[in-house]
Amino acid sequence: MEPAHEAVGPAAPLSRAWYGASIAEFLRANPDSIVGRLTTNSDFALLPTQRDAWLAQISFLQAGLVGLTGAIFLEFNIPRMGRRIDAVLLVGPVVFVVEFKVGEETFDRAALDQVWDYALDLKNFHEASHPVSLVPILIATGTAESAPVRLHADEDKVYRPIPVHPAAFRGVIDLALGSVAGAVLDELQWSRASYRPTPTIIEAARSLYAHHSVEAIATFDAGKKNLRVTSRRIEELADEAREKGRKLICFVTGVPGAGKTLVGLNIATRRREVDQPTYAVFLSGNGPLVAVLREALTRDEVARRKSRGEKVRKGKVGESVKAFIQNVHHFRDDALIDPGPPAEHIVIFDEAQRAWNLRQIASFMHRKKKKPGFSQSEPEFLISHMDRHKDWAVVICLVGGGQEIHRGEAGIDAWLDAVNSKFPHWQMCISSRLTDSEYAAGKALEAVRHRPDTILDNSLHLAVSMRSFRAENVSAFVKALLDCEKQQAREVFATLAGRYPITVTRNLNVAKQWIRARARGSERFGLVASSKAQRLKPHAIDIRVDVDPVQWFLNEKEDTRSSYYLEDAATEFQVQGLELDWTCVTWDADLRFTGSWWSFHDFRGDRWCNIANPDNRNYLRNAYRVLLTRARQGMVIFVPAGDRWDPTRAPGYYDATFEYLAGIGVPVLEG
Repeated sequence: MEPAHEAVGPAAPLSRAWYGASIAEFLRANPDSIVGRLTTNSDFALLPTQRDAWLAQISFLQAGLVGLTGAIFLEFNIPRMGRRIDAVLLVGPVVFVVEFKVGEETFDRAALDQVWDYALDLKNFHEASHPVSLVPILIATGTAESAPVRLHADEDKVYRPIPVHPAAFRGVIDLALGSVAGAVLDELQWSRASYRPTPTIIEAARSLYAHHSVEAIATFDAGKKNLRVTSRRIEELADEAREKGRKLICFVTGVPGAGKTLVGLNIATRRREVDQPTYAVFLSGNGPLVAVLREALTRDEVARRKSRGEKVRKGKVGESVKAFIQNVHHFRDDALIDPGPPAEHIVIFDEAQRAWNLRQIASFMHRKKKKPGFSQSEPEFLISHMDRHKDWAVVICLVGGGQEIHRGEAGIDAWLDAVNSKFPHWQMCISSRLTDSEYAAGKALEAVRHRPDTILDNSLHLAVSMRSFRAENVSAFVKALLDCEKQQAREVFATLAGRYPITVTRNLNVAKQWIRARARGSERFGLVASSKAQRLKPHAIDIRVDVDPVQWFLNEKEDTRSSYYLEDAATEFQVQGLELDWTCVTWDADLRFTGSWWSFHDFRGDRWCNIANPDNRNYLRNAYRVLLTRARQGMVIFVPAGDRWDPTRAPGYYDATFEYLAGIGVPVLEG
């Protein structure tokens, strides 16, 4: 939060706005004094263009708010988005979100989405805004006239954005106040209310890289394990290792979507200065995740610097981002070339259980690196690389469960075995929940937990999913669904009703209409499918099409390569670790419900073949676990009806799966 010298009401706390006052005080104030307050609380050097814009907005609002009572906040901080609302007005029972586009002659779609996003952010994450009506208004000062004003509110009382010519502004305020019933908002209570944002991993990375702390962008609950507790504990352990000259490996666990990656990015962000002894790097073997985060950070940093008037090259910015987030395989390969220690004393391995086992890496080294006889698993080799430091080193392993989707993944056992057998001088600090079956630590954990230098720590487990801010137990529903625990799935699904919509349909066009109707502002949506979903081609979904995850996740609505177009389906390999607001999960005949369990299939040539290998079966089930846990706000599941004339798409391949979903309570979307 940024400090404001004055705010609404007596003894007001630090404000999220650079300026806050009652409307009466605002109307009496000298515009230069208001600009002075804004300047004092701002976090950038004031440019003449910004000063002029503020003066123009202040003059406009002082003329347009005469006769109204309430409160005004200027430059209101939205940390999840890394942006500020030009003005927030509290008048009667309504919160007005006002954005100016000075000199603009048209109402740009992106600008309308921006002010809509601001209103949605307050609705979803600002406690005092949950029950109230929010009216987003976009003022384009260069327009000749406004279209007829239409007030349209969705069920949660967030109105569709209203584009207005400056002269129509006060009319919109009066129209909304005449249409909305309710008690007058308590200005002091509203200004003091908790703001608990839940960012996507892309939003979180952008905000952290722009020097926000994890506390500023994450939601917390004092009664649960949370990001703040885990992040601080790891910081303490890393500092202690440096002070005492120790070598330490930490294992952090968490439910899907709990924020393990966010914890890692937070540590890497706080220690990203290359010339500092505590320099850290974030490593991931997830190629699409690395590519998307790098591009998102680069685009954001370039835009931020250009907004400050700097001349900057995207390539130059990208180089510094690449040093911050690296592909673990490139880090490993550098260790093969240089026999010395790495530059980093702290390395964070995301999804550490997905590191390669001995067989996989030995095959790779022989085929690709011309190094036959390689004798170390990837975990052992990576620890040995860090062990080259003579003084201290810290390895942080972020461990997920139930999402192994690649052959050759070593699991967490390989890390534990490596430390126990090859690096006995390393201290271990292990999440107390690593014993849970989903992490598959097995006998190796029993062997290491009794070492004198092994500590079990409750604070290294993230227990609450943040992926869906609407319903924390989506992952529990998906687990019960895929474990074929019908009653449990039915009971958990009942708790989601009204907060996290899930529906199932046999009609893909209806599914697309459903998802488009629910997404608001810039909320991202897209099609996802299993990498073995080979018989969706009659529905114009071909998973063999090479989807670029950077374009799919980051490009705007007008770009046919973006997820918004609902043309290209991303697979589990492209979406793991990332998320959307809404998803359309397409369910093919590769995974079929049999009445009590699943049957597993791979399409070869002209027919489906049974998958007999237990590991490959597990990879396929986990693929659907990944697909079903990507959405933050809701999803529609499309199960094809099949075609009795096509033996590769027989209705019997699909019907039982559809009936299973409907039978546990998922509403059927007809059409």
